[in-house]
Amino acid sequence: MASLPVDYRERVFAGVLGKIIGVYLGRPFEQWSHERIDRELGEIRGYVHEKLGQPLVVTDDDITGTFTFFRAFEDSGYDPNLTADRIGDAWLNYIVEKKTILWWGGVGNSTEHTAFVRLQNGIKAPRSGSISENGAIVAEQIGAQIFIDAWGLLNPNDPERAADFARRAASVSHDGNAIYGAQVVAAMVAHSFGERNVDLLIDVALRQIPSDCLLRRMVDDVRLWHSEGLDWREGLARIQEKWGYSKFPGGCHIIPNHAIVIHALLHGGESFDESQMVVNTCGYDTDCNAANVGCINGVRLGIDAIDQSWRDPIADRLFLPTADGGRCVSDAEHETEEIVRAGHRLRGIPYLAPKVGAKFAFSLPNSVQGFQGYEVEIEGTGDGLAIYAETEGFVLTRTSPTTEDRKMGGYGLSASPTLYSGQVVTANFLPRTDSIVELAIKTPDSTFLSPAIQLVSDEAQTVNWTVPDTFGQPIEHVGLKISADSTVVLDSVTWSGAPRVNYRPQTGQGWETSWMEGCEEGVRHWEHRIKAIQNHGTGQVSVGTTSWTDYRIDATIASQLSDSFGVTIRNQGLRQYYAVTIDRAGFAQLIRRYGDDITVLQSAPFVYEWGSDISVTLQAVGQDISASVGDIRLGAVDRSPLTYGGAAITVTQGHAWAKQFAIAPASL
Repeated sequence: MASLPVDYRERVFAGVLGKIIGVYLGRPFEQWSHERIDRELGEIRGYVHEKLGQPLVVTDDDITGTFTFFRAFEDSGYDPNLTADRIGDAWLNYIVEKKTILWWGGVGNSTEHTAFVRLQNGIKAPRSGSISENGAIVAEQIGAQIFIDAWGLLNPNDPERAADFARRAASVSHDGNAIYGAQVVAAMVAHSFGERNVDLLIDVALRQIPSDCLLRRMVDDVRLWHSEGLDWREGLARIQEKWGYSKFPGGCHIIPNHAIVIHALLHGGESFDESQMVVNTCGYDTDCNAANVGCINGVRLGIDAIDQSWRDPIADRLFLPTADGGRCVSDAEHETEEIVRAGHRLRGIPYLAPKVGAKFAFSLPNSVQGFQGYEVEIEGTGDGLAIYAETEGFVLTRTSPTTEDRKMGGYGLSASPTLYSGQVVTANFLPRTDSIVELAIKTPDSTFLSPAIQLVSDEAQTVNWTVPDTFGQPIEHVGLKISADSTVVLDSVTWSGAPRVNYRPQTGQGWETSWMEGCEEGVRHWEHRIKAIQNHGTGQVSVGTTSWTDYRIDATIASQLSDSFGVTIRNQGLRQYYAVTIDRAGFAQLIRRYGDDITVLQSAPFVYEWGSDISVTLQAVGQDISASVGDIRLGAVDRSPLTYGGAAITVTQGHAWAKQFAIAPASL
């Protein structure tokens, strides 16, 4: 427990890349039969999304669930004794019902939807996912396995501990053989940091589960058929005959899919590509199975085993749509750092973020962190982003989903931008030749450029630029414009400070895509209002990111009917925030919420005329939280994990709106 592998960061990165590559490869033909894949696509040896008319980088439960549910560990203060109950709290905090992460197939049909409803109804994990609560058919589908890789990455060379974390996480929604499958995958990921032999990996992983369970008997059969010299197609036929979909109830049972994972690892040998071909061409739940195989092989075989042809089309990009909308736009290096930080904290080892925590550090092999060239060529060098421009062009990365991204369908893509007007962008350059660059942001309608910057050959240079007012329009890209005949190395890009933005719907269209819908209905350009409507419980519409710390909100809000309504600050999801609210009992209250713990920091009588506009403010500076509702002043000094986060309009069982919502640096 006291040490980490010397190549820990790079191996985690390879595992994360392997995971998302597997998802993007298998997603377009998910749940196709092997026979249909063979007939229509042949052996899967590269991305087929274009042939099937689908986007490549998509939202997917495998990706979003894996990296979002893992946040329970951070939210618990990196507690090594993290419980299933706390992971269940993360489900309730980050999942927006019927809009993010899960397949919303209904209770008794979708395992995850069933568990979510149990959690909503106060049934704590692990009972929420248990066979006793939901029955074996529901509890033993595939979902636990597909969300589990990060717990293996957290525990390099410690398969026992990885399997224990996996058991806790899996039990939120699953039970029985589904938990065993998750434990096996997590143990193999963990043990792959020090072992390449697939049979030895499986041996160690199987020690983590009961020797007489059904999943163990299936794995023994798959290994036997491989040892007999059957090729992968002959082995698949045996799997289909004895362990196939027709043998198990439910839509996506753990046993057939886990069989394909083991089968692909055995027949893929030392080849990342060959394992992906087998796992995808076999069929069943292709994106899930390919993701698990990709993560295991990424760690086991290392980053050099993942050919650049897999990486270039995706540019390390991924989306994580959750109630914390500012975390939606992400990339493989960023998610790697979240896991690496957690790995250090678990062991009490100091963690040093690359390049002082820059948002884009380009510190891992060939990492481009979502940057793409437009009329220019780019290359991740492992210590920066090299840009080669024969003609004038741009190099940009997403800070918000674009209009085209939002058309992808599937699991939905509601999100908030990561960059806002008033924040200061800092770019560090290591130019190779004399060149002229301009920092750039793009909204759906406009491009904004900084003053031209002359970079001098062989001299490092730091450039700061305050992002101009985009009048509420979301910033979709950040990057730079580069002059012709230039070669520049972008060492890092980051931004800091509180935003300065005022959302006034009457000023025009476009502002609404900055807001994350964490309620049943909301964020409408209707009667020039930002709306939040929640029919049961508490919901919110939110904006902002976890990089916001000290800032101020000034809003004009109203409600014609609700149990309570108000605004939140340092918002970290649906159940973690500070809020100032007005309630039907006749009080204005300053509240801290962290999960089930709701604390009234200060309260005062307040008579509200329902349907009328009221001015509210809410400010956070360090531990000082202050608010006003009309002429009422509220304040508290409070120490809690709520040191950062976005802003929101919140409403409990009712309807609330804002005519304007301004965010600015705190006033001291």
